[in-house]
Amino acid sequence: MKKLALVCLCLILTGCTAVRINTADIDNTIDVVLSKNNKLYNRIGKGYKYYLPRGMTYIDTNDLNDKLYSNGVYYYLYVDAISYYYKSEIDFAEEKDIYYYRKIDGKKKGYAKIVKEDDKYHVTFVYNYAKIEAIVNKNQIEEVILNSSYILSTVKFNEKVIKIMLNEDYFTNKEERYDVFTRRETEDYFLVEETDENNRGD
Repeated sequence: MKKLALVCLCLILTGCTAVRINTADIDNTIDVVLSKNNKLYNRIGKGYKYYLPRGMTYIDTNDLNDKLYSNGVYYYLYVDAISYYYKSEIDFAEEKDIYYYRKIDGKKKGYAKIVKEDDKYHVTFVYNYAKIEAIVNKNQIEEVILNSSYILSTVKFNEKVIKIMLNEDYFTNKEERYDVFTRRETEDYFLVEETDENNRGD
């Protein structure tokens, strides 16, 4: 009886639930994770917070952008606090003839797309006014989609803090960067930084 109570207490305190996900099916991974009402968080930014899954590491922050790392992959998280505050419409950027595309409808909207670039795959996942990008090998796609789903599904905004930041002109000269992730992937700070590092041949 004591063991059962201890197990139950651990589950309550950690917020963990035993859910098996078939990660080989990208659609299934997205559906299962985004359907969970996960209220966990362990990272707090300026006007937002989110949950960083076990095994992932926080590296750096630039404005509202976080650089993360796991198993040889850098993840670039972009948070669009301005569009969230004004409830702007998402640019779905639907494309054909790419490796993968999925539009996400519902209370929170977004899309996931994967574009093959030479021998790598560029993953872009937009959901709930946040975006994750990563450049990966084919065998890393499933894990990246799973981790990205968990992170994006747990992003929570603090409207009071965002309003204060807007009133203090914190976003002055930054609105262009954070405006609903219009098609400016190559202009994003972290992804450009990584591309430059990869081209140095170190």
